[in-house]
Amino acid sequence: MLAMSDEDRANPLGSYLRARRALVTPERAGLPPGANRRVPGLRREEVALLAGISADYYLRLERGRDKNPSAQVLQSLARVLQLDELEQEYLLKLVAPHPRTPPRRRPERVPARLHQLLASVQVPAFVEGRAFDVLAANRLAVAFSPRLQPGYNRLKSLLLDPEEQAFQQDWTRSAEGFIAVFRKAIGDDADNPRFVELVGELALSSERFRTLWARHDVRGLAGGTSTVHHPVVGELRIHREKLPVDGLYLVLYYADHGSESDEKLRLLASMAQPTTSREPGKSGIMPL
Repeated sequence: MLAMSDEDRANPLGSYLRARRALVTPERAGLPPGANRRVPGLRREEVALLAGISADYYLRLERGRDKNPSAQVLQSLARVLQLDELEQEYLLKLVAPHPRTPPRRRPERVPARLHQLLASVQVPAFVEGRAFDVLAANRLAVAFSPRLQPGYNRLKSLLLDPEEQAFQQDWTRSAEGFIAVFRKAIGDDADNPRFVELVGELALSSERFRTLWARHDVRGLAGGTSTVHHPVVGELRIHREKLPVDGLYLVLYYADHGSESDEKLRLLASMAQPTTSREPGKSGIMPL
């Protein structure tokens, strides 16, 4: 499963069930490991047994022959597959009826008030779209990382750019989290042309993406704290907030007040100031 294949779009429930049962070992499920197992996780018949449904019915679910399981069956499968609350919600949405409209690629536009906000805040800040395309950024964000300039895609940078990989202290964990968030962001909009394009490109270019994408991990969009290695000011411990605004996301990075990382951000801010006076009407933010 290297990309968003026709099978994935036609049978998302089956794809998800296969991926998740491969991650549950017999030991975790309370079963003896046995010998000569040909699958890394649970067999279909083991999932069916533990969920209290017939093996034939479970096979129909995985193969997309039955696309309307009851909520009770889904809850039983979620228990066997050891899904957390967010993963259970994702599972339920895979079978929930929803209207389908012909997919169109609509441009994501940053409202003027967000441009004004970016110019006024004194921390690295930028706006990204649903597929993690950077749409606008202030000068401090670009000083923090040149890959936060408009036109870059944060997921592509993380997976394909060696400089971004060196920038992240824990690149492995960052990649896992980012791809899980991306999977959740796609949801039932798998036909979205931008999502299809990005998944296809990464599937061809990144082995790490192919491996993690096949796991079907999902994670909610949230803030957090991470450590990065800046090429100029050195190590920074940064907090991250992601705020939804009109279908886009405003992302802000900041450090603990008075900390060494805070001082380094202030140094970056001074370095990011333009060397010439601004012309009237210029906002000081990076263009779209």
